Amino acid sequence: MSETMINAGARRGFLKQAAGAGALALFGSAHAQFRVDVSGIGITQLPIALPAFRGEALAPQKISAIVRADLERSGLFRSIDAAGMVADEVARPDTGIWRQRGADFMVAGSINPLADGRFDVRMRLWDVVRSQDLGTMSYAVVPGELRLMAHRIADFVHEKLTGEKGVFATRIAYVTRVAQRFNLWVADSDGENAQSALPITEPIISPSWSPSGTQLAYVSFESRKPVIYVHELHTGRRRLVADFRGSNSAPTWSPDGRQLVATLSREGGSQLFAINLAGGEPRRLTQSNSIDTEPVFSPDGRLIYFVSDRGGAPQIYRMAASGGGAERVTFSGSYNISPAISPDGKNLAYISRVGGAYKLQVMDLATSNVSSLTDTTADENPSFAPNGRLILYATQQQGREALMTTTIDGRIKTRLSGQSGDIREPDWGPFMR
Repeated sequence: MSETMINAGARRGFLKQAAGAGALALFGSAHAQFRVDVSGIGITQLPIALPAFRGEALAPQKISAIVRADLERSGLFRSIDAAGMVADEVARPDTGIWRQRGADFMVAGSINPLADGRFDVRMRLWDVVRSQDLGTMSYAVVPGELRLMAHRIADFVHEKLTGEKGVFATRIAYVTRVAQRFNLWVADSDGENAQSALPITEPIISPSWSPSGTQLAYVSFESRKPVIYVHELHTGRRRLVADFRGSNSAPTWSPDGRQLVATLSREGGSQLFAINLAGGEPRRLTQSNSIDTEPVFSPDGRLIYFVSDRGGAPQIYRMAASGGGAERVTFSGSYNISPAISPDGKNLAYISRVGGAYKLQVMDLATSNVSSLTDTTADENPSFAPNGRLILYATQQQGREALMTTTIDGRIKTRLSGQSGDIREPDWGPFMR
């Protein structure tokens, strides 16, 4: 069993191309935007109306449409038809009309241009059953922040009505390949507003968000071998943190952001090492004669889950974060890779090879019960949203490369469809601190 088989797994030969280094800073918009396409039916969904905000027809972004798509993607909301309707945050709504349409809640708002070029965005959330004002938001933002403002409104609504934080204002990272060109992208949680963090002619793999959401660690092949960089997104600066003899791969951040755990072959074989970002020699965590790779911390930082072929085929194991003995976690199937742990530490998402297909699975760690979430056959690299409600993954659907999200029960799936190129290696960023 080769390390490439475990690290790449279902990546379908994405990393077979190569050439030189590229620019470092975050810049520009993606040439390929994404379309949100939601499918599936949830068990319980809150019916909510989102008429057009007053003034949004003349604004660069349609705030109400972005909020509507965010809420639908969560699987917890059902949009009530509000076509042709406009409502602002000032007027009290005619609750009878909205109740007849089937709404329990309504979001109303306005967008007004200001003399300094910014936009004044205001919203109000109504409980139309009780005719009750549930809260307001108002911000003055530059045009480039209107989408972020819409995501924040969706987060406000999500938290008010469910009691849980929304994740719509968070970001995702992923890698594309078009011909011989690779690109590391950072985008909104809905795949829109993608910004290039690193265009390069060498493969990039394994992007991993820092706990602060300000940095990405990743593996680059620009040195003609895998080395690990940490990239500061705001400035575009990056630093080389692992260029040891042999391979340096599969970085993951500790929850406190002080170290990376990665797979190094500096001592022969591929083993897990802790790399202190303040400096010093890496500390070896595993002592097996097998390939140990794809580490990920439990949310409390006490455990590390990882993939190893020590049993003869790739399976997921866990051990104390300080290293030592490991216990096997996955027993269903002969090939299980790419572990991701939910933010509450209760669920393990991973990719399992089932009859030649690569399928997204979720295990309840308390019971070891496993559920298959998808009907696609080329899933890879799952990553939980920071509230644990959604899972981001890459796959192929109807012959096209796609980023997808699914609710943790698999009932609601959203396709974020790239217009061109291979789409790989997604990772969902944290709540911004």
